[in-house]
Amino acid sequence: MAKYYITTAIDYVNGNPHLGHAYEKIGADVIARFKRLAGYDAFFLTGTDEHSLNVARQAEAEGLSTQEFCDIMSGRFRNAWDKLNISYDRFIRTTDQDHVATVQDIVRRANERGYIYRGTYSGYYCVSCERFIEKGDLIDGKCPFHPSREPEWVEETNYFFALSEFQEPLLRHIQEHPDFILPAARRNEVVNRIKEGLQDVSVSRSTLTWGVPFPEEIDDSQVVYVWFDALINYLTGAGYTPGTDEFGKWWPADLHYIGKDITWFHCVIWPATLMAAGVPLPETIFGHGFVTFKGAKMSKSEGIVVDPLKVVDSLGADPLRYYLMKVVPHGQDGDFSFEGLAEAYNADLANDLGNLVNRTTAMIKKYFKGQVPSPTGVYGPLDEELKAVEESVAQRAHEMMEELDPTSALSEIWRLITAANKYIEDSAPWVLAREGKRESLATVMLNLVEAIAKGTIMLSPFIPYSSQRIWDILGLQGKPEDIRWDGNLEISSLLPGICVTQTGPLFPRLDMESSDFTKGEFHLAELAKEKKKEGKPGQAGLSAKSPQDSGKGDKKVADLISIDDFAKLDLRVAEVITAERVEGTDKLVRLEIDLGCEKRQIVAGIAQFYKPEELVGKHIVVVANLEPARIRGVESKGMLLAGSTEDRSELAIITVDRPLPKGAKVR
Repeated sequence: MAKYYITTAIDYVNGNPHLGHAYEKIGADVIARFKRLAGYDAFFLTGTDEHSLNVARQAEAEGLSTQEFCDIMSGRFRNAWDKLNISYDRFIRTTDQDHVATVQDIVRRANERGYIYRGTYSGYYCVSCERFIEKGDLIDGKCPFHPSREPEWVEETNYFFALSEFQEPLLRHIQEHPDFILPAARRNEVVNRIKEGLQDVSVSRSTLTWGVPFPEEIDDSQVVYVWFDALINYLTGAGYTPGTDEFGKWWPADLHYIGKDITWFHCVIWPATLMAAGVPLPETIFGHGFVTFKGAKMSKSEGIVVDPLKVVDSLGADPLRYYLMKVVPHGQDGDFSFEGLAEAYNADLANDLGNLVNRTTAMIKKYFKGQVPSPTGVYGPLDEELKAVEESVAQRAHEMMEELDPTSALSEIWRLITAANKYIEDSAPWVLAREGKRESLATVMLNLVEAIAKGTIMLSPFIPYSSQRIWDILGLQGKPEDIRWDGNLEISSLLPGICVTQTGPLFPRLDMESSDFTKGEFHLAELAKEKKKEGKPGQAGLSAKSPQDSGKGDKKVADLISIDDFAKLDLRVAEVITAERVEGTDKLVRLEIDLGCEKRQIVAGIAQFYKPEELVGKHIVVVANLEPARIRGVESKGMLLAGSTEDRSELAIITVDRPLPKGAKVR
């Protein structure tokens, strides 16, 4: 299995994560997830950059030690990426001890080869972006990236890296490897600037103590300059062993995925550093564009930020992931707006995808009792047309992802979603059912499920949580990312006989009339109601209060709901096949249940009241259309019903008192 090592830039911890950070991490995550789908052994590295003058000053302003401040801020970034479902394999920190050792060893290697020397530096330094700036690059005396702050004049005796010696080697490497810098516009910018001539750069600071100390045999009174330190994290993450030529399983990196404003450091200083240390160069450096807000680049120092976590708290991670990948063309800038997010959510996710899944499962429930029919051999032009779109989309979207163009790939995948919706209208299953054309009807239902399943696989890098939810609704086992997508998708053998379930809306529509999206105020009344009805995530069972504990006054048990609300619950009879304690807990039991045409696993907090062996053979009542959840690391696809006293001193599972078929609906 071929390896694939992808990295993002590591983020300064002097401020909270914003939408610009999130865009980069989502883009890299989409690529990493695709590579795993395509059969690669992929490793995804991200993290935080913690050694800088800016960080030290911010910690002092907060009244914290620098390490304490970094611990808090790094945790915020990690939490943000977890909430956005970023599938990183390592979250690296430049304060990690293995990274400190790697940085010192790379400095040592470059010094031994004669590329590090002592000298005096005087010039402008921008604290916000932690970079030295040539006078000719200033705009009205200000940093081009931080125009609200004047750079500081710095004079220091420190150590320099002989970057000037690598001008010709770098130009030659870029010419011989056209994919080394992408897109082409970034490559041209870098080449033109290299041709203007390279200046040696300072790689240490003598006036700062917060950083990686220079190797003691050189001068441990200085610390490594933050940009020289930070870039080396990619080698640390690959598993480099200091003092050897063992660069780790993952090196060289296949893709450094970084913002276009830091291409100079990644495309010039970084490869020159590797050349100086005798380390192989990465394969590709991709400089993505900016996600802007009202035309301005996201910037903590300039106060132009959108908090991605507020969006996630309102809509969930997947809508934000989808919208950013749609609205920001890869390699170019794209403007974020709350109005645009809401429109994409309603039109694409709620209408196109959500309705497609809901309509299809409803028809299978109505016409085939929830079971996907087997092939009948009856095939017509409309069926052939949908199949052709499936094959074309799978091939073209795969090619676009290989070309690092998720935006175009997403547009291509949506061509299949659109085609499947059109197929419903053109084939008119309700007419086929009315006319008794069961074989043609079966073909239509099977084709729709196959189209949705293939679309779900291809969408899983973009909207992983929703894709898993659709996969489960279709009754498919495992995960959509378990299927290999190598340009073709073959899943037809998985479909006949599976049992679909119905849930509430996948993407409850946003009420555009009552929401002020221009200010980012999400009023999701419908979504809030859905979440309230579902209960707390990870809840192991539904409990009913005993009458004496039902409350004060009128002894009301619960707020009234409509019959339509109740109808959204899919309550089913299930037989318990096996039961066992969840390892490491004293309350949880893992149950394997049989719903007639489907076996599932659920987790329930009933171990204090039932021994596992007592449960086997019982016919229980379960909520079959509850979102899957992970409880103490174990997946639970459903919820059993149980009643308990208010203090949970007594609990009883709800069972049926006479035989009913497994899977029978409780009405």
